[in-house]
Amino acid sequence: MAQSASAKRVPTRTKARKRALDILFEADLRELPVHEVLAAATDQAEPPVREYTTDLVLGVVEYQGEIDAKIAAHLPSGWTLDRMPRVDRNLARLATFEALHTETEAVVALAECVLLATELSTDESPALLNGVLAAILRTSKPAV
Repeated sequence: MAQSASAKRVPTRTKARKRALDILFEADLRELPVHEVLAAATDQAEPPVREYTTDLVLGVVEYQGEIDAKIAAHLPSGWTLDRMPRVDRNLARLATFEALHTETEAVVALAECVLLATELSTDESPALLNGVLAAILRTSKPAV
């Protein structure tokens, strides 16, 4: 028997990305250190915070200056990081880190980012993020 759309299994890495986004978003929204939010999420986690989630969050923190500079350089005219919706800003950070500093294929990181934007952000967000991230990937060589 075919599974309903709501009963389909979500891949483990997709869940890890979503959880990483939740942690980054909360830290951004509440203006708290990301490490503090990650520690609280880990202590109170049910289900447990996945190792890949932790790797993504800590990677974004480690490379945030570089990541933010790349995002800002590829935003449309008149846009700034601060003007971006928090969800979009943190999705862009997450995807940029994953594409440039992990073994994940860049196209997978971009596609996952756009999918999460479709589910969680504005109608315009997927196109904006796709354009910004595609430009970053065209002008950046992955470190891995």
